[in-house]
Amino acid sequence: MAGTLYLCATPIGNLQDMTRRVIETLRAVDVIAAEDTRNSIKLLNHFDIHTPMTSYHEYNKVEKAEQLVGQLLEGKQIALITDAGTPAISDPGEVLVRMCQERNVPVTSLPGPCACITALTLSGLSTRRFCFEGFLPADRKERRMVLEELKQESRTMILYEAPHHLKGTLEELYDSLGNRRITLCRELTKRFENIMPTTLEQALAYYKAEEPRGEFVLVLEGKSFQELRQEEIASWETMTIEEHMAHYEGQGMDRKSAMKQVARDRGVGKREIYAHLCS
Repeated sequence: MAGTLYLCATPIGNLQDMTRRVIETLRAVDVIAAEDTRNSIKLLNHFDIHTPMTSYHEYNKVEKAEQLVGQLLEGKQIALITDAGTPAISDPGEVLVRMCQERNVPVTSLPGPCACITALTLSGLSTRRFCFEGFLPADRKERRMVLEELKQESRTMILYEAPHHLKGTLEELYDSLGNRRITLCRELTKRFENIMPTTLEQALAYYKAEEPRGEFVLVLEGKSFQELRQEEIASWETMTIEEHMAHYEGQGMDRKSAMKQVARDRGVGKREIYAHLCS
């Protein structure tokens, strides 16, 4: 009978955020797979946990996942931890989880600290709809594509960034998205935690004078529906009625429905659209 993979959330700064359930599970399993064993040994020592560890990180995630799944299929119980926070969030744990699902190995999650959710709740921005981007891609072409997509994003956006890349990332966001509201969350749950609600323009000015320190979570305002609507109206004004019709018919609408939608977009009656098309 296969063992279970336990996804164990660990503190993102404050050790008091470690749950009793996670501590008991880490003591009980056969092996702990850790992103960086040198970092995790400090955590385990603090809580008097002596379970054997093995490394599981970005550079061995496929080969090591095969090994770990093999052990799980033999009946071993394995816990997965990351350096800080919840495994599989911006973390190679997603590969191991997917492989377990493919082999019918049970997986369960022990919830706890997660930097992106902690920052979102502190941001003062809308929490109803949000998207998590993690770190922007290092590849320039892929990075440009992601930033281009984010231009039209109406949800609150959450990104991670290291201090030495912060100023460059803020500049790229400002150039691509314009001056949006942003909350910069630094060193979450730690002694020098700092939450700075501001704008991209003001954040850039601040960090040109101050050297960024600590790990950052950026929570960025999405484009409002009013802005999106105005942009849609502006684009329709550049279209002929025929082009506007073709836009909706190309999406699979029948002609009657397309006429209704075109009339609604343009703020006119359907008869006016019909008359134009039949003239």
